[in-house]
Amino acid sequence: DSRITANWKCGGTSPEAGSKHQFGRASSESESQFHRGSCGVNAAVGIKLVERMTTQYISEEPQTAPAQVAETRPRGTSNIRVRIGGFVAAIQSILFLAHWFVYQTWTFFRVDLDPPSITQAVLALLSVSFVAASLLAFRYSNFFVRLFYRIAATWLGFFNFFFVAAGMSWFVYLGSRLLGVTLGRPIVANLLFGAAVIAGLYGLVNARRIWVKRITVKLPNMPSTWRGRAAALVSDIHLGHVNGGGFMRRIVSMLTRLQPDIVFITGDLYDGGKVDPDQVAAPLKNLSPRFGAYFVTGNHEEFSNSANYLDAISRSGIGVLENEKVVIEGLQIVGVNDRDSTDPHRFRSILERAELDREQASILLSHSPRGLQIAEDAGISLQLSGHTHGGQLFPFTWFTKRIFGEFTYGLKRFGEFMVYTSSGAGTWGPPMRVGTRPEIVLILFE
Repeated sequence: DSRITANWKCGGTSPEAGSKHQFGRASSESESQFHRGSCGVNAAVGIKLVERMTTQYISEEPQTAPAQVAETRPRGTSNIRVRIGGFVAAIQSILFLAHWFVYQTWTFFRVDLDPPSITQAVLALLSVSFVAASLLAFRYSNFFVRLFYRIAATWLGFFNFFFVAAGMSWFVYLGSRLLGVTLGRPIVANLLFGAAVIAGLYGLVNARRIWVKRITVKLPNMPSTWRGRAAALVSDIHLGHVNGGGFMRRIVSMLTRLQPDIVFITGDLYDGGKVDPDQVAAPLKNLSPRFGAYFVTGNHEEFSNSANYLDAISRSGIGVLENEKVVIEGLQIVGVNDRDSTDPHRFRSILERAELDREQASILLSHSPRGLQIAEDAGISLQLSGHTHGGQLFPFTWFTKRIFGEFTYGLKRFGEFMVYTSSGAGTWGPPMRVGTRPEIVLILFE
């Protein structure tokens, strides 16, 4: 009954399974993870409303003993720092060259009324602004860092369209020369760079308007009790230096009005920068769907130690599924950490250890729409993901489709199961969306 089940969720015994199923974890660690992953849900759901819930641990065994970890950690940390340094240097070099290209294009296509030295200095500073702001945002959280990051991120968004405008300017200019048509270079630059400004302004406004996407899903072997119920999916909120507690309150308010029976959060709740995780996630405490809310990590939670984020999420009343399965009135829900879904062998092993009942419907929460063949082989009915942002803004919408194909966005079928990839509610980097729109998804089960 519900009283016994609720007692088991906080460390007791399952009336169905008889005990918590653990796969290779030390007892103390399992108890800690179990308490964090399940007891948080109890505060949000209420013991009378969650009946017949079971939980299984499907994590793999630790690969190294503590002593071995201590031996390898310095070398691993050094390698990570080298890789991060190389990545930052590469990104900064690309941004510097892109700013140089835009400057050369602008000065060629129109008479520059500003002193060239001043324009060059301003663009040189702007070219390093986003990398510098990101590094500061990763270590510090105060008014000045947030302001600097927002300015740099906004400039990066506008610059994206200025870069496209510069490329189009050369395309139009060379095309007109080949066709024997004379076009004034200042006119070409004014029109295309003006369009870039308009695109950026539109992107700023569009990114703040969150849409509700309603879809209907019919899963085989769906328990009759779930037919007619609704689940809400929200992904990629990216709480940090751009989206804070106020943004989270808006989303919680929208979810409350939608009144879903259950809520799924598929990663990147946080942006990964320095932030008070409890403060920005505090509005989640007001979220109280009938069967609770569940979260899986995204890549941004795993930029550093994810424990601070996961503990804050649990304290807000959200159930954290760290390679775990819960069964709610016959519906199987599996959550896999993002880092574990990137390794096909580990991903397959985790889903095998979930011991899914193929005669019952199942939902997989996985941040990125990857490993779809593995999920199908495991008998998953529906995978819910995010990560892609749909590309967020042009022309990255095109690049993202080249990577993820038809699974970049929306409800698609892969073999015997379905996949829904959300464009997300927030933004990363530029606080803009052009070619996509932020969303919360309401899923009605037929």
